[in-house]
Amino acid sequence: MLEKKNIEKILIISVIAIFVVVSATFAFFQSQLQGSEEGNINIISETTDRLNFDISDEINLNINQFNFGVGAGNLNRSATGTATLLANSKTNTASYTYYVYFKINSNDFVYTTSDSKPEIILTITNPSGQEVTSIEGLNYVTATGADGIQVKGFDITIADGLFAVAENYAISSNSSTTPTTQEWGFKATFINLDSDQQNNTGKNMDAKIIMQREEYDNSFASYIINDVYTADGENGLYFHDGVGSYTNADQEAGDNSYRYSGANPNNYVCFGSDADTCPDEYLYRIIGVFDEDSDGKYNVKLIKADYTTSAMLGTNGRDYVGNYSSSTSQYKGSMDTSTIAAYRWNYDTSVSSYGSNNWTTSELNKINLNINYITYLSNLWSDMIEDSTWHLGGMTSSSNTAKSFYNGERNNAGYGSNPTTYGPENANGSSTKIGLMYPSDYGYAAYPDAWATNLNSYSSSTITPNNWLYMGLSEWIITPYSSSSYHVFYLRSNGYLGSHRASSGCSVRPVFYLKSNISYVSGDGTKASPFRIAV
Repeated sequence: MLEKKNIEKILIISVIAIFVVVSATFAFFQSQLQGSEEGNINIISETTDRLNFDISDEINLNINQFNFGVGAGNLNRSATGTATLLANSKTNTASYTYYVYFKINSNDFVYTTSDSKPEIILTITNPSGQEVTSIEGLNYVTATGADGIQVKGFDITIADGLFAVAENYAISSNSSTTPTTQEWGFKATFINLDSDQQNNTGKNMDAKIIMQREEYDNSFASYIINDVYTADGENGLYFHDGVGSYTNADQEAGDNSYRYSGANPNNYVCFGSDADTCPDEYLYRIIGVFDEDSDGKYNVKLIKADYTTSAMLGTNGRDYVGNYSSSTSQYKGSMDTSTIAAYRWNYDTSVSSYGSNNWTTSELNKINLNINYITYLSNLWSDMIEDSTWHLGGMTSSSNTAKSFYNGERNNAGYGSNPTTYGPENANGSSTKIGLMYPSDYGYAAYPDAWATNLNSYSSSTITPNNWLYMGLSEWIITPYSSSSYHVFYLRSNGYLGSHRASSGCSVRPVFYLKSNISYVSGDGTKASPFRIAV
């Protein structure tokens, strides 16, 4: 069998400063371009084959006023990507295919001329020495510098995303002692336009050259798991495998999820808009990445970053109350609080005059969230959301830890004969795309030092400032009390978990899982540069 190890270096293009000479329009750069590699290295015994990938020395473009000035011409550097195959000693023959990609994670660069002249060119040659002239999503161009020299290649000045250079490229070997070697050439060129390129001051590009045996998984979930998560606590992510080595790691959910925790991690996503600057209305945050079906397919779970209005959830149905009327003194968002709407959890008075804690009969669920909100999102965006199964296991007290709630949500009974799950299998044709957060979601969003604390004590001055899910208004949770027909858990405005009658009015933040095949495009997860996904 083939053992796999991923190796990765980063390609970074950055313009640190531009100095414009007095009485001239020529721009001078202080830049750095670093090459990259990501490959699978397979090292096995004498009876199996060995396929290696490697990238030569990093491409370093150090651009400054001494080497990129008037009449200096363009500046370029090159790297070589190598695939090496050695056949096993038993048959002395081996054949494989592999993939080559160029992946731009983020790119700030702009065109500095009115006619969008290319400024960064990527030239690639294949193992036959032929230039690659076609890559889906990139334009093959001929760029001309101020010195008249022409450079052919792909214009990556403003490009971002994943680009397939070669798919299922064949390599074979008939020797166990002399390997077959295939070389790919990569050359990056800065084009000296001899014009004012000042608008690219301070701009950066972060990209990779990738060579590997399997087709690249460019899903959003894979990006979070493989690129953002590096170790527990780094970038605000914790892997809940049950064997962590940090404080309160024994309180992990143990479901192999990757969850964001802490005061303000970089977990923003723009969902619902492709505008250059994401409107606050379309900002969401990642609760975590989950394999809910234990099928190896992970889904990114989002929650709206701020609360909802009646324009989003509608005013029809028995659960609409009106404007949010409780105290807003601890509100942390940016909305006009007079526009935030309040909804009942389930005003089914056939059960009790205080409503019902059966989510399957809630019109907040079936009308406001799963009809009106889906319409508000539009088909383009709502089609990216998975029809999910929501766990409705009840608890009898808020005096429990996040881990206890996690287990109870999935294993406990509800009240009476209320269903303990709500999903495609028992929704009778209703949508199950949109839900609400779990108590465990809220508990694990705090920094790990709090995970051993019961959620009814989460109003502590050391916990609420370090829990990114805390937004300062009273809002609904999806989990019911199991010892009452009408009580439901909710977050109080001061940050702790309490219980409320289902007929009461609270704010709402929709929660949903993206489909596992949704692709990452760009962004670093900050509010200013939220993650972007393929539309």
